Amino acid sequence: MAQAVDQALQANEEGRTMNKEEMFEVFGDFDPAEHGDEVRERWGETEAYAESSKRTTRYTKDDWKRIGDEADAINHRLADLFVAGTDAEAVEAMEAAELHRLHIDRWFYPCSNEMHTGLGEMYVADPRFTKFWNDYQPGLAPFVRDAFLANALRAIV
Repeated sequence: MAQAVDQALQANEEGRTMNKEEMFEVFGDFDPAEHGDEVRERWGETEAYAESSKRTTRYTKDDWKRIGDEADAINHRLADLFVAGTDAEAVEAMEAAELHRLHIDRWFYPCSNEMHTGLGEMYVADPRFTKFWNDYQPGLAPFVRDAFLANALRAIV
């Protein structure tokens, strides 16, 4: 969400806005502009925000579609593992968590395992993020958080 907001705001500032139809194609019913102030307030002074801004301002509508498709495939993989009863500490869950971390790292900002576990905590603590994950599968958000943590612990062992 933060990256989408950032990209839309930056594009708007540069006069490269997508029209309403393109915004709907890329972000669905999510309107990044609604969260701009919060994103800047929470993360605007961080290196991750600056790097994400730098990267995302270059992305085209096709890039955003590719990013969204990749993220959706990873999120569905996590949901499928959860539905199958896979333990969050299982290799398959940790591999899906790592794909999620690498997706962020590739497209937005360097995402350390520590930062990734912080995202997992936010996905459970913030009802908006919990809803996002639970829209994939009810109860998914805590599984995602736990898989992120297991993956991080695996990296340091």
